[in-house]
Parts: sequence; structure tokens; C-alpha cells
Amino acid sequence: MAEIKPLIAWRYNSQLSKDIEKLSSPLFDVVSEKQRNALYKIPYNSIHLSVPEGPQPAVHAKSILEEWKKKGVLVQDKLPAIYVYYQYFKLAGTPNELCRKGFVCNIRVYDWNEGIILRHENTIPDSVNNRIELLEKTQLHVSATHGLYSDPEFILERYMDEAIQNPLYETEDYQGVRDVMAVIQDANIIRHFMDHLQSRSIILADGHHRYESSLHYQKKMKALNTHHQGDEGYNFHLMYLTNSNSGDLRILPTHRLIKGLSHFSEQEILHKLQEDFIIKPIENPDTINEIIIGKKWAFGLLFKENAYKVRLKPESISKLNWPFPEVVRNLDLTVMHYFIIEKVLGIPGKEQRQTKYIQFDRSFTDCLKKVIQEEAQLAIITNEVSIEEVNQVCHSGSTMPQKSTYFYPKVICGFLFSSIRKDEFQLPEYSPI
Repeated sequence: MAEIKPLIAWRYNSQLSKDIEKLSSPLFDVVSEKQRNALYKIPYNSIHLSVPEGPQPAVHAKSILEEWKKKGVLVQDKLPAIYVYYQYFKLAGTPNELCRKGFVCNIRVYDWNEGIILRHENTIPDSVNNRIELLEKTQLHVSATHGLYSDPEFILERYMDEAIQNPLYETEDYQGVRDVMAVIQDANIIRHFMDHLQSRSIILADGHHRYESSLHYQKKMKALNTHHQGDEGYNFHLMYLTNSNSGDLRILPTHRLIKGLSHFSEQEILHKLQEDFIIKPIENPDTINEIIIGKKWAFGLLFKENAYKVRLKPESISKLNWPFPEVVRNLDLTVMHYFIIEKVLGIPGKEQRQTKYIQFDRSFTDCLKKVIQEEAQLAIITNEVSIEEVNQVCHSGSTMPQKSTYFYPKVICGFLFSSIRKDEFQLPEYSPI
């Protein structure tokens, strides 16, 4: 099944890494314009490699990377290693601190149809193309994608718990999350990690575009390399792996904002909803996210002056005629995209992935604010997706609607980088791995 390897990471030199918090950055798909502009002003911040500026950003990133290597800003480790990465966090309204435990390694790139790395979302071609170009120019994995493996016995956690007692880095990131990284260089323990993952498939939690860019690049290089062996750097991808059986794994909901629709009418929308939904007015709109918690096929609708809880009538589910497996048809998000966004708002399903009328927001407070300030016509508030649902969809061979999951916290960029260049990827001859 999944083949993993240690990596010889590139990291900031020991002097710079004393201030690692100023060098780390959010992932490219969540960093705001305001954050980007602030981080670009920091000369050695990792954002210059992950979200490069300029008309030819990939070329710019390559130039910066070469300069940083030459000046010793980045230095490659001497030994292959697996990097333990813990994220300590709290959720709004809960007093207890949670800890997501995992480790960063290289993992072999597998095609989707091999059934070893399983996806639950589709990708947008333009975004994939941008990541392919960046990978091709820099030959560097700047940020790890997030994968899930299942281990109800928690075999690897004891090694990770021991390693994390001696951290390389400890920071508080832009989300208020405490990120801690440590290293395992013991060859016997690394071999144990490798053997343990061999019998497991991986669910891709976050980073579908980055993983797919590795897949496209591998296919391209295999076609060009007449002496392809399978151990070249382009056959591997940087991934952060966490145990899906952990009680501290969290998936937050992603709400939908509707804006720019012509002939938008709250009364007409409510009239159309009556056919398939039970509608209940809500006096306090700021409580609607709590009102729908745990209720299947229930959503909050926020208009400028009114709020409603709507719940699909059980008998209406048979009307959903999209050609999906039952596990996908029964998802809250599928119900929302079919019955509310297509059937009531008139945005066809095939256009929803790239339409200008739908925006996504993970903050309930932001959704409420944007509707009140008329930055959006309507907010559709939804429940979170469960890890069981993600698992079932992945194994069905199908995918969820776009922006279905938000695994929290996000992995940050800047702790380490993984090169796939031939002279930098290969494990040294003395390595017993």
C-alpha cells in the first residue's frame, strides 16, 4: 500500500530559525491579501516560495530559492529524518485544548485509480497548473499536504510523543494555534514508521491541488526519462500524516455566500423552498449555527433582515436526481447544492464549481456580517462533515461537492522544505533506510 520515506529537509539556518515565527506563513489557498502584503515585506519569509510575486511567479520563486541556498539562508540537513508535527488548538466555545498529532515524510505518488491515496474533492484545472509550474521550476515541495491513515491502536504515537519532548520549533501561528515540530533520525524507528504505513491507504484531507500537481509532474517526467527507475525525486510528495482515529481530529463547516443574482427575492425563495423544506423563522440570527447542529439536512438561511432554519422533508430526498452514489446523495452539502442552489436559486450543478455567484466562508460571524452589510444577498449556513462521511465517500470512488471540508488547523509553511532534485533527494549511501 502506501510507501513512505524519510527526507533530507532544507530548513532555515540556525541563526534565522531562532525567529521561525517570522518566517512561517499560511498555505497559499487560505492566506488573505492583507496577510500576503505584510509577509512579502519580510525578506526571508516562506511566502516568497509558496505564493511568489510577479508576472512570472514560478520563475521568481526559482531565483529566490537559488539565492537562499547560495547565501546559506536555507541549509540541507545532514541526515534523513521523519519530522513530528503537533498542533495544539482550541475551538470557539470550548475550554479544552486539543492536540492533532502527526508526522511529515515523503510519500510515493500514486494515481487515483490505484486506490492507495484517496481523494474526496475534485480540483480546479487552473489552480493545478499553477502548482505544477511552481514545482517544475523550483523542484521543491514548499508545504506538506495533509493525509489521514487509520490506526485504532495508536502504535506510532508513543514514538512521536517521545520525540516532541525535544522540539526544533515552537510557534504560535496566524490561527492562534501552537505549532511544535521535532525530528526522528533513528533508523530503526523510521523503519518502523515505514513498515507500519505499508498496509494502509491514505485519505487526502487537504492539498488536492498540490498532490495532483505532483501526479501530473511525475507522469511528465516518466515520459521524458528513458531510464526511469521509480526512485527519482519526482516520484515522491511531501505529506503530513495524522491518525484518523484520533479524537482531536476536527473538520469545520464551510458556509456558502450568494451574491450578484439578478431578480433576487427573499419571498420567492421561501415560496420555492416550501415544496421540499420545513421552514422555521429564527428570531436571533446569531444563534442559527447552534440551532442546526447535529440535525440532518438542516441549514440556516441568513437574509439582510430575517433568518430561517430549513430542513429537507425526508420524502423529498428521492427527488435528488444527480447520478451520485447513495453516500454522496445523502450528504448535507449535496442536498444544499441540489435543492437550494440549483433548484431554488437556479444555478445549475455543472456551473457551481466556477460560478461567480457562490463564495465560500468558514466564519459564521463573517457570513452574518456580510449579509447585514449587503456584501452578500444570502448566506447558507451548514453543519460540518464527519470523518466517517469523508471515509465513506473516499471509498465509494466518488467525490464531495466543492469546499466540503476544512480540516482544522491548517498546516503552516516554513518549518521545512523537501527537494526533489536528483542531487538533493537521494538518501546518502551510508543511510541504513
